[in-house]
Amino acid sequence: MSTLARGQHEEDAGMATADSDLLSRRLAAVRAWTTFVELGDEAHTLVRPEIYASWERSGAVVRPDVLHAPLADEDDTQAFWRGSPLQVAVARVEEELRRTAEDGDLVLAVTDADTRILWTYGGRVMRRKAERVNFVAGGRWDDESVGTNALDLANRLARPSMVFSAEHYASMVHNWVCWAAPVNDPVTGRQLGVIDLSTTWDRTHPIGLATARVMARLIEQAMPRSHEHPGLAHLRAADESPDVAGLTLRLLGTAEAHLDGRRLLLNRRQTEILALLAMNPEGLSLERLHAMVYGDHHVTLSTLKSEVSHLRSTLHGQLASRPYRLTLPVTTDVEAVLSAVGRGEVTQALVAYGGDLLPGTNSPALAELGEYVAVAVREALLADPQPEAVVRYSELAPYDAEVLEVCLDRLGDRPHPAVPLIKGRLAVAGG
Repeated sequence: MSTLARGQHEEDAGMATADSDLLSRRLAAVRAWTTFVELGDEAHTLVRPEIYASWERSGAVVRPDVLHAPLADEDDTQAFWRGSPLQVAVARVEEELRRTAEDGDLVLAVTDADTRILWTYGGRVMRRKAERVNFVAGGRWDDESVGTNALDLANRLARPSMVFSAEHYASMVHNWVCWAAPVNDPVTGRQLGVIDLSTTWDRTHPIGLATARVMARLIEQAMPRSHEHPGLAHLRAADESPDVAGLTLRLLGTAEAHLDGRRLLLNRRQTEILALLAMNPEGLSLERLHAMVYGDHHVTLSTLKSEVSHLRSTLHGQLASRPYRLTLPVTTDVEAVLSAVGRGEVTQALVAYGGDLLPGTNSPALAELGEYVAVAVREALLADPQPEAVVRYSELAPYDAEVLEVCLDRLGDRPHPAVPLIKGRLAVAGG
């Protein structure tokens, strides 16, 4: 046998062993489930304690042959999702989430704190399977509604969880494997829900649980920071006022767009396009806008045209072409920050500054603009380290010890109520 043939034979044998181990694991799960359904207590040594506890909760209220999850009120679900911190975060990283689902033929779901699904996206095969069992927006996937599953366990136990094949209480998802991880508010630490990744049991992989953790962190990092920050309450009130005319864009830390005071539901790419048009009021050609949005990525011009067409409809036609430009009044937090910096009003600049510009953006033009804004704010603070502004900045850049040190040095021995806080944050920053 040649070296190449021997290598292929060894690889095939390894795959066969892995397939055999996975099949044995599935058969063991089926036997444990059957024992529980038929005999109850005798199954407690056959599965993990959290699975058995969930089976007991499920068995009291759910039939094992349930065909699909119950659906919550559609209008209520949409109202909860629309404009929520989770919706904002998912919109900002939706491209990454969709790519993960498509590459792995997974179905992804994001839930609220009651394990009600708020958003899903699936690969071609898993999407059809998910729809048949109401693994869709509005589906209730707590174990008392649909039986043991990873979404409920991650939500209930506040830790990443996996449920494999017949570890699910409902037989309708015995062909699934699910990994889920909690999603927490990065400001308060409050658990907002979970993200779940599901596929067929035969595609189980050790990296599944780690991937769920990564997806949860991705959403958390994209979460708006301002909705819990009392210092920005007056800005929120202004943005949400029906008296505000034109387009208002918040791009720093939080991606939000309002038209005449009404929140627009946009995906991440559409927000990036709006941002670039807002920063270039003279207009951009199709080719220039494409380069600024996508850089060297191989994306067709027709894809960009489709996004612009959606935006034009959303803006009620107030987006001209040849060149593309906005034809309505536009205000942005980027302009507010840079204008305040230019006037030397450092504290006012920090009130408007919500953090990095569209973190994680793949747009080279926006990444460059974000770096410019961040440097401008930092340099303004180093030149004029107003304590109130430094405190605000340290919330957004907790490891920038230099700004804290300069502020304390400028204050010297003068008493100031912010000094203890600044010193405490300097200790955390390692200064």
